[in-house]
Amino acid sequence: MAQTSKTMAFSSCFLPIFSLFLLSQHLISSSSPTPITIPLSFSSTTPYADLYQKLSQLASTSLARAHYLKNPPEKSLLASTTTTPLLPHSYGGYSISLSFGTPPQTLSFVMDTGSDFVWFPCTKRYACKNCSFPGSNGISPFSPKQSSSVKIVGCLNKKCGWIHSNFDPQKSCTDCQSVSAKNCTQICPPYLILYGSGSTGGIALAETLDLPNKKIPNFLVGCSIFSSRQPAGIAGFGRGPASLPSQLSLKRFSYCLLSRRYDDTGESSLLVLDDLSNSDKKTGNLSYTKFLKNPIVPERKAFQVYYYVGLRKISVGGKKVKIPYKFLVPDSDGNGGTIVDSGSTFTYMNSPVFELVADEFINQVKNVYKRAENIESLTGLRPCFKLSGHDDSIKLPELIFSFKGGAEMKLPLANYFSIVEDNDVVCLTMMTDNLGPEMTTGPSIILGSFQMQNYNVEYDLQNERFGFKQQSCK
Repeated sequence: MAQTSKTMAFSSCFLPIFSLFLLSQHLISSSSPTPITIPLSFSSTTPYADLYQKLSQLASTSLARAHYLKNPPEKSLLASTTTTPLLPHSYGGYSISLSFGTPPQTLSFVMDTGSDFVWFPCTKRYACKNCSFPGSNGISPFSPKQSSSVKIVGCLNKKCGWIHSNFDPQKSCTDCQSVSAKNCTQICPPYLILYGSGSTGGIALAETLDLPNKKIPNFLVGCSIFSSRQPAGIAGFGRGPASLPSQLSLKRFSYCLLSRRYDDTGESSLLVLDDLSNSDKKTGNLSYTKFLKNPIVPERKAFQVYYYVGLRKISVGGKKVKIPYKFLVPDSDGNGGTIVDSGSTFTYMNSPVFELVADEFINQVKNVYKRAENIESLTGLRPCFKLSGHDDSIKLPELIFSFKGGAEMKLPLANYFSIVEDNDVVCLTMMTDNLGPEMTTGPSIILGSFQMQNYNVEYDLQNERFGFKQQSCK
């Protein structure tokens, strides 16, 4: 889920509320060379049982996600490898379990490569609006009172600046006599983070992250007191200093996304966290493309969090789609280019790019399949094609993403078409909308998780490259 953080105009009345809350709850009392693997689970935010509504909901959340990735609010004040299960959920994301505190408390987090902050629901008084739906499995907040290692991040702590951009201690830490005061008790200002489909707010903590065979003290994590439409905490895996990979000094991380389902499943794959230096060694059989240099746009600092890749060509049925160059490479204002985002479900494309791709599919199958426009209106996906009257084999053009350096992602049919209507209709699972001029900012193409299912995906941070290969993730 794309995160753009903002301590907004947390007006002066909010700060005493937070301080009183902390006091009333007694929030704190001051106080191996093998990969770490974490199970990765699939998640879904839709409460609907009907497939059309599920697809429509996923399409809507994909668009909302794209809007925030493309036009994020500006931030303002107010040695080992580990694997962990990565679980799929029917609400559109993939989650992992992480343990914080002493003794450790285990919580669920949505893994998000489009944001750079880690937070969990916090305290017994945690309030979440519109957070109860199938697949969320309830919310178990973190209890700071039960941890002996928790600390509130102080206003002069450099990590406070990781949350709030353009942080100026002299202006923000007004209760401290000087910016070098060692006895300053003023806390880091509360945060408010906006996501495409929700928000969260709270205070910053320094807490122990308890990974298998490894403990990381003073890990910066958000203690969220209220949220909207967030079924779990979020673990930001983006490029910012507060992200999980940055705080763990990871050299690379990788995951394999289970095949997309519209219902929850107990199956999981693995998220691999690697902090060992591997020089230029490549993982066997992966194709690599270099990460592009992120555009530096002062008013759009969230662009620096994204993973930009050099998508050079899109082919449909062996025919190159003639996409204008300006959409493929980000300019100095941060407009254009392609990012990879685990928090987006369906791949998003700016309207001019999407129409070219969609038209090519339509042109190549118009003499074989008829359009199912009624299904398009129900799901928000297009084009959709009727399969009735044909044999069991579905013959649709192959979709290939070609990247700088020669890497090619030849997508299996299940990764870009979804079957609906009792196997009688298929719909393209990529998105656009009729964005106005103000929404042409940001990346033109956002590669979502639906297109990455059953791919082993690697973020080689040491060598600044993105690797992938198709494989079964079971």
